[in-house]
Amino acid sequence: MDQPNYITPAGYAALKARYDNLLGAERPRIVEIVSWAAGNGDRSENGDYLYGRKRMREIDRDLNRLARKMKAARVIDPAAQQDKTRVWFGATVEIADDDDNRRTLTLVGDDEQDAGAGRIGWNAPFARALRGAAVGDVRNVQLPGGEKQWEVMAIRYPG
Repeated sequence: MDQPNYITPAGYAALKARYDNLLGAERPRIVEIVSWAAGNGDRSENGDYLYGRKRMREIDRDLNRLARKMKAARVIDPAAQQDKTRVWFGATVEIADDDDNRRTLTLVGDDEQDAGAGRIGWNAPFARALRGAAVGDVRNVQLPGGEKQWEVMAIRYPG
């Protein structure tokens, strides 16, 4: 990876909880089903066995993916941000366009983004345009419908 994989403490906890659930609960349950199904004879027509093996491969892929993400993660606590007058990782930013349409966005790690909830990934074009902005700054953002200007109205950090 050429860039650090920033993540909030809550985002890291969610990744770890998902990993722990897969490893400690879901995978052992599937292993038990596969073991039981394997003892039932012909495996080629045994739906429980075939589905269980397929599901186990999916879980193992997810576990590997989550382990790589957690290893590459660099946990940053937004409340500990030094310069709270500018938009940096973890900031909640209120922005307005030329028609005074306002949006509130929080810059989070790419693994915890959720556009519907107003959480955008640190490396998203919108977040890159807002990085380092102060209240009153106008930034151009390239959107699918063309370029649009947004003014930073407020910046908040947790804590």
